[in-house]
Amino acid sequence: GPAPGPGQAALGRGGLEFLQHTVGSLLSSYGWYILLAAVAIYLLVQKISQSLAARPSSQPGAADAAVEPDMVVRRQEALAAARLRMQEELNAQAERYKEKQRQLEEEKRRQKIAMWESMQEGKSYKGNLKLNQQEVESGASTSSAVPKSKPNKKPLRGGG
Repeated sequence: GPAPGPGQAALGRGGLEFLQHTVGSLLSSYGWYILLAAVAIYLLVQKISQSLAARPSSQPGAADAAVEPDMVVRRQEALAAARLRMQEELNAQAERYKEKQRQLEEEKRRQKIAMWESMQEGKSYKGNLKLNQQEVESGASTSSAVPKSKPNKKPLRGGG
């Protein structure tokens, strides 16, 4: 091929000067940012390499757990037993709730029967219910309740 002429050598020298000028201006403008980015990349690479070096040492532990099937079976049996206990407890709570609901329904039924009987006898069933509720409350609370006296209020209309 033809040898490089004097024009091409000048062009190469001008390109080199242009490259030096561009790199110089970039470093002068963004030098600290480039330096910080390089340090961050270095630290990130170090951290990743440490985590990769630590990983194979933990994998044999996982392999050992897979090799120990009796441990896995025991753990599953313990989980099944715990689930069974929780289900039995839930069933017992549901049974207690149903029993409480039955008792409440029975009490409502008795009150309706008593109300019906008092109505058949011609008595006021509302007064009878109030008496029954007062008996229940007085039986439940042993503290003596003093009835409050009504304050003397002036009537809104002064009628004689």
